[in-house]
Amino acid sequence: MEELSNTPVEKWTESMVSTWLHSIGVKEQYVKKLHEEEVDGRILLEITEDFLKKETGMKSGYAHLIITKRNELVNPSHKVQRQTDNTHERTVQKHDDQNNDQKPASVKRGSTTSSAQKGELKQGSVTVLTTKSDAKPRPFGKRGVDYTYVKHNVLQPESGVIDLITPCHEYKAFTIAATLDCQRVQAKLAKEIFKFATGCMNMRSNGTIHFGVMDGKDNSGCVHGEIIGFPIQNKDTYADALNLIDRCFSTANVELVQQCIRPPEFILVIDPNSTEEHYVVEVDIVPLISIVRNRVFPVLLPNFREKKNKIEFEKETIYRRLGSRTEPVTDTSEFYHGVQSRDAQREEKEQAHSFTSPDLCQDLGRKLIMLVTGGKKIMEKDKWYILVTNKFSKEDLTNIDFLLNMKLFCVFDFDPDSKGSGLCHEYGKHHAVNLHFMQNYKIPSDTSIRELESHLHLFEQTSWIFCNGRSDFKGNEHPCDEKTWSKTRRTFLKDCVSLICKDILPKGTFLVIFLLTSPVETPLLNTFYEFFTDMEGHEDIICISESEENFRKWRTFALGSCDIETVTRSSVVGMKMSHVNATLQPVQTTTTRAIKHLPVYIKGECCLETREEEKMCSLEILGTNQCEDTKPELVDLEERKNIEREFYLGGKVTWMNFWLAEKRFVEEVIQRDAYCDVTNLLKDSLKWSLDQMPINCINIYHHPGSGGSTVARQVLWNYRKELRCAVVKPSFSVGVVSEHAVKLREYEEKDPQKCCPVLLLVEDCDKEYLEDLKKELEVAVYTKKIAHGTPCFILLSCMRSYTPEKMCKESSLQNVSVTHKLSPEEKRHFARKRQKLEQQYQPEFILTFVLMSEEFEHQIIAEYVKQFVRHLLQDIDHVSVVTQLIRYVALLNTYVQNSFISQSHCEALLPLALTVPMDRFRQHAFEASLSEQAKLVFIHLRDERTHIKSVRIIHPLVAKEILHQLLGGKKQQSGLALDLLSNDVLFEHRFGREDYVKFLRALFMTRSRISKGDESDSFFSPLIEHVREDETPEKAIKLLEEAYKRFGKDAFFAQQLARLNYSHERFEEAEHWADIAAKKQPNNSYILDTKGQVYRKWFTKKCKAMEKTEKTPENTVDAIETALKAIECFQECEKAAVADVESMNNSGFFANVDVCYSLLKLISSLHIFSNKTNGRSECLKYLLTEHVPKEVKKPWEHFHFNLKKLHATMRNALEWISEELNYFQTDLYTDDETSESCELTISHPKRWLVTKSALYGKFFSDASFSSVSGPWQSNPARLTPFTKRMIICQLGGGNITSVFSILDKKDKDAVKILEDIISLYPENPVHAKMDQVDLVNYIASHIALSAVSTQSPSLAALSDLQRLSRQFPQDQSKCLSSALFLRILLFWPEEHDTDEEKEHKYETVLTAIEFLQRSYWSKMKDIPHKRRRIYTHFFLGNGVGYGKFVHKSKIENLSKLTSISEKRLKWFRGELWKTAEIADVLKRVTGWTENGTVYLEGPKKKKFPVHALYVHSVPYDNENVTFYLGFTFRGPVAYNIKPTGG
Repeated sequence: MEELSNTPVEKWTESMVSTWLHSIGVKEQYVKKLHEEEVDGRILLEITEDFLKKETGMKSGYAHLIITKRNELVNPSHKVQRQTDNTHERTVQKHDDQNNDQKPASVKRGSTTSSAQKGELKQGSVTVLTTKSDAKPRPFGKRGVDYTYVKHNVLQPESGVIDLITPCHEYKAFTIAATLDCQRVQAKLAKEIFKFATGCMNMRSNGTIHFGVMDGKDNSGCVHGEIIGFPIQNKDTYADALNLIDRCFSTANVELVQQCIRPPEFILVIDPNSTEEHYVVEVDIVPLISIVRNRVFPVLLPNFREKKNKIEFEKETIYRRLGSRTEPVTDTSEFYHGVQSRDAQREEKEQAHSFTSPDLCQDLGRKLIMLVTGGKKIMEKDKWYILVTNKFSKEDLTNIDFLLNMKLFCVFDFDPDSKGSGLCHEYGKHHAVNLHFMQNYKIPSDTSIRELESHLHLFEQTSWIFCNGRSDFKGNEHPCDEKTWSKTRRTFLKDCVSLICKDILPKGTFLVIFLLTSPVETPLLNTFYEFFTDMEGHEDIICISESEENFRKWRTFALGSCDIETVTRSSVVGMKMSHVNATLQPVQTTTTRAIKHLPVYIKGECCLETREEEKMCSLEILGTNQCEDTKPELVDLEERKNIEREFYLGGKVTWMNFWLAEKRFVEEVIQRDAYCDVTNLLKDSLKWSLDQMPINCINIYHHPGSGGSTVARQVLWNYRKELRCAVVKPSFSVGVVSEHAVKLREYEEKDPQKCCPVLLLVEDCDKEYLEDLKKELEVAVYTKKIAHGTPCFILLSCMRSYTPEKMCKESSLQNVSVTHKLSPEEKRHFARKRQKLEQQYQPEFILTFVLMSEEFEHQIIAEYVKQFVRHLLQDIDHVSVVTQLIRYVALLNTYVQNSFISQSHCEALLPLALTVPMDRFRQHAFEASLSEQAKLVFIHLRDERTHIKSVRIIHPLVAKEILHQLLGGKKQQSGLALDLLSNDVLFEHRFGREDYVKFLRALFMTRSRISKGDESDSFFSPLIEHVREDETPEKAIKLLEEAYKRFGKDAFFAQQLARLNYSHERFEEAEHWADIAAKKQPNNSYILDTKGQVYRKWFTKKCKAMEKTEKTPENTVDAIETALKAIECFQECEKAAVADVESMNNSGFFANVDVCYSLLKLISSLHIFSNKTNGRSECLKYLLTEHVPKEVKKPWEHFHFNLKKLHATMRNALEWISEELNYFQTDLYTDDETSESCELTISHPKRWLVTKSALYGKFFSDASFSSVSGPWQSNPARLTPFTKRMIICQLGGGNITSVFSILDKKDKDAVKILEDIISLYPENPVHAKMDQVDLVNYIASHIALSAVSTQSPSLAALSDLQRLSRQFPQDQSKCLSSALFLRILLFWPEEHDTDEEKEHKYETVLTAIEFLQRSYWSKMKDIPHKRRRIYTHFFLGNGVGYGKFVHKSKIENLSKLTSISEKRLKWFRGELWKTAEIADVLKRVTGWTENGTVYLEGPKKKKFPVHALYVHSVPYDNENVTFYLGFTFRGPVAYNIKPTGG
């Protein structure tokens, strides 16, 4: 505090201000907020209460405390002044006399300086600013109840006689006198009124005396004319003061004076900082000539004498107005002589005033249009409207068409009956509405703005906010009175309005309309205050009221926040609702009556009601009459050119582009060859046949910027009259989209079996979303029981890809490619089109089209873009803010797909918010503020849902070249990225923040993925890859460190830093960042995996460093310790992965095996373990027994326990991987990225498992028998069981997955390998008492051998295996899943079995299935089925014994399918089952369907349900069916289900 007292306030730092705030008792949360706002001493001197409350959310009490204490700090006299206010009553009279009668003339005349009008209080060198606005006095003769003042606003200076009719004004502060008792107040009041009144009457001038207005400067900082007001307990006290007239005037004049002095008016003073009511008391003087003619009015002024405690009267005096003062007449004789002259003047002025022309009729219609359209000819299509209203009359409800045509974002409705019989009820007949209460807008801490928007369906359907309960609602939301509302709901209102204005709708994108249709109450008035506060002004608030009385109350409240001119200018008063309705409809671009049309099954059309369309909010539905309601003024020549130019500049094609081309207003849009390919596939999908799928997918893979999206939309446009077409909007769940798609298909159709198919365009979504949507639609079709062969939905997917031709080749039945390469025919079209466009536009305005016409040929385009950008940037101002903005946008567009920066962010950076107060000019101002270069390279985007505007560079190639040239070829993009990262204005800007933060995060975090349409896979984000490769790794690390700080020390940035550091062998730093990440996310398996990878890479580096040196127990200690740390981390990763119910990260298991094996190799390379005599056996002895060689005893004393667990660690990990691979298809690993955070991706996990299992077995088998062709075959009896087991592993029989994988090899030695494996097991396995794992592997080996050779001498009888399987645990909950699976195969009934045998076997099989399914669901967790598809190992064949098991590899060999995609498609469509080869091999079984479940015919006692792999193939009714059986680790599954009659 001593430091504060010794430092001038204006030089205080932010920390010093915080210290001072603590010292005066301000809450910590407010101190912290002001510190974040960087409030130092200089700013502290300038802040106001309004700033503290609006910008920091501070409560009024603390705001007032800070300002008061600040003023005391700067001007100690403030503190003294407050004490002076409590001075004894006896000083009051004297004090007021001195202030009012003896003040200097200059002050009384109100000659305030300009600085005083601004409210500056000067103390030495310090200036304290207060907010004081000019105000106008109450209109002369008007009632006070219809008017209000705002505290601290300033009236014009006191005035003298002007023209006798215009009133002269006199001010009295009266603040101290108002505290006196009734008698003293009346004496003081009467004295001032009578003195002023006689001055006016004697001069024949109208006048008003104001009490509660400063009549001079004082020490509190108040200025002359400043409205202060004072509290009034009893208004009668002031009115009764005039009763002294009969004692102060002669009897002859009393009645005349009473007629001239009007009763006092009480004008409310609005003070947002106070709840106490203050008033200004005003008395008008009207000396009509008929009253005052030929008279002079002397007066006896009253004074209250304290000593005598009574009122006494001064001597009789004549007063007159002299300038702005009231003074006694000195020469009474001369004054009397001038009476007639003054009377004549008064009479002349009264007559002139009475003959003034009546008020001109205001053009309210034009005013209404100008207010609603923002001064334009028509209402903007992109503008949102917020309606605030109360109860509507029945007549008014018939005139709401103009509201139906508006894009209402939300309605604040204060009518509790609105839903039942009011506006909501009528509006809901035409539009879909979401019914909300104000508290629904309170955003939970764990919810983002986008999530709340989605939850409340904002921007999709009108949000109807019931602000005072709902009378028809059964919940606890009842209407309440004004006082209860203020206590219980005012806070909800504040939060609701604040969220909308500060987080959801940017300034300038919406207009608030107060529609006053019934008497106004306080809650509605509070709504105005909240909007005015959060919108920081009145520009986008208007008021419409037919009733002047309703408007007066609203205006009275509004004047507390703004001046009378603003309120009047933005209000339309006196127009009937029917007139408003008729006036606005002609300027509205869309009407509710303009309804879309849809095709119907019988080739006609139906009308799609707007309300129903809005309910299907996840779809942008394309009507057969799309754009037909466009008004002529929207398609004038200039507008057409703008629409066309926007498209060829690089904008997304719109329906308007196609409509204009169809109507020949503009040239046609070129059709790429891919259009024909798509339509051909579409026609095939629409053909009816029994094998036709109800849901078909057509995928368009396109090079970025090659026109793939245009092709897709062309298809929709041209098929809109045959199919029901729609675009799926982003951010909706598949469940919602599916529900809406089904509604669209069935809308206005009589029979669900006979509907127009729906063509859905899905853009830039991942495969998972598409698959899930398809699955949902399949379920819907199945539930609706649509007849087989009926095409219902076609999903047209449009995805970016750098290898579209490759994708097309993989599945030509589904995929179409759109590339930059043009066919000869396309070249002719493009050349002709380019020639026409270049006649209309400069090349830079059609840049994207030019690039396409050149086929994006690398050399040509690179040079073209280079020259274009060089010419563009020739005279650019490199230091301007606009150029900086271009750099930022170019950086984002270069590295982040589909990125943009919102216009609101751009304005904040420029900054336009401060220079353009009127929002209606904001767009023009924004475009005008851009440099010529920015105008050419920026393309303006508009969110189709929210209409929020944004910008991006016209093409990624241009963005990349701009980045290169603006940085001067130095390639120091890291510096620009740091600038962008540290830009607080952009990062903290509230509107569009989620998108901006998402793009900024992606710039540093999101890796390239081929599966996502990128050119290649990368380990880091493309920007980080560029910086670490083209600049320096240190700069890349610095970038990520700054990003880590900027994003709140996010654990995933710490994880990235660990990766980046270990990639450059900075292992200490990597360890540091991995520790930080793991501490922040201790249960995240991906982060634990990264930590393990740090130690794994470090271990590898240490091993490599020892390659050329002899390894000793001593010099390997460090490496072994690091490897054991890696193993520990991977084991933690494994535990976290198993516990995670939403994903499965297997990388810890794979990495654990790799590290264990590398560590074993290191250990075995030591001389003690590698010498030829007994080194190998010594090594195994050390690892597998309690034995510790003396050479390693001391050096490795801390490692022995863990090293002896290596064998078990590897075995457990391999077994877990094996079991996982038994359940699920492995080709998913190659197609889909399992997780963006995954360190290790195994391309072929089965192949990996076989290899690692063999290495594991080879290492732990005895040295002398390490070769598979070694002497063990001649004398296997001398091998230990452990050695045999290890050799089995080495041969590929260590787990069931490896055993069955032998069948996948195109290897003629499969029989020999399996026979060798079987030979290593006991000759009499029944008596050998093998453990469960060995039993499983032994039985599996026989089944595998039977698949390649049923004649092998090593093959045991099936009955022997059945008997052997009895050794599996009787408690089947203790059985391995592989044991249960084998039990199902072994005991599957044969045709020749007796009924009793079959029943017994079915019982065994069903029990095994029950326990197997429990294990399956445990493995599945909550992971989507498509990401973990069940794997079918065997099918039921036509043979007997072993012959009834057909391995999947045999089916695939018969089908001769190549790519995975084609394979899946053939399996899915059922085409595979039609081939004669498959029918010869597999057996069709019989069963039936019941309530959607397939049952197998066979068991008598119990039903045998079979899971249908493809739900759409299950008949809807209870039917007899046949199907193929597959065997999985979920149990048997049904393929190719067919009704017996089909």
